[in-house]
Amino acid sequence: MSMKCPHCNVVIQEPREPNVLIEDYEDTEVKLHYFRCPSCCIQIILMKDYFKDHDPDGEEIWVDGKIKILLPKSSSRPISPDVPKDLAEDFIEACDVLNISPKASAALSRRCLQNFLRQIIKVNEGKLSVEIKEAITKGKLSSDLAEHLDSIRDIGNFAAHPNKDIQTGQIVPVETNEAEYILDVLEELFDYCIVRPERLRKKKEQWDKKRGKKVD
Repeated sequence: MSMKCPHCNVVIQEPREPNVLIEDYEDTEVKLHYFRCPSCCIQIILMKDYFKDHDPDGEEIWVDGKIKILLPKSSSRPISPDVPKDLAEDFIEACDVLNISPKASAALSRRCLQNFLRQIIKVNEGKLSVEIKEAITKGKLSSDLAEHLDSIRDIGNFAAHPNKDIQTGQIVPVETNEAEYILDVLEELFDYCIVRPERLRKKKEQWDKKRGKKVD
């Protein structure tokens, strides 16, 4: 099973061993997995559920269930200084609580996304579902990024909840991988709409200076 290393954010294969059985029920096992990321060599500790099921031939098998990352306590995702401070703070906090509470992470990501759409895409304020539709129809995003943005609306009915509390956002039921996906989409939005345009602007400014052209 593949996963993103919570230290370096590189996609790695989660090894099966070594692990320790810490809880054993009739149809459920909980195991502790500990290993080092093959990319950054820093230790990761996971607590993982396994459930009894049956394959198409009726044979009894164990299938993977939920994963909880115990170490590190927060998810490391670097963010460009070009991202506005309020968006960066919500994003970083959403990363920090991802492994502790996916619901809290999704609430912060939701607020971050809504503020991003209003500040950067310049959508009209309203329900997030409507704001997402407007952002897509504006045509400022690539087709694949627009598709990912649209898919967020299906996560725990994520976009349908009204944002009654602008300080905390709305809590909706999500799985860890869903909350992580929202962060992935936010990263891509930041890069496409903020980081890359700013990087190109700075390069053009440097080039204009080299040519002796007056920079506004």
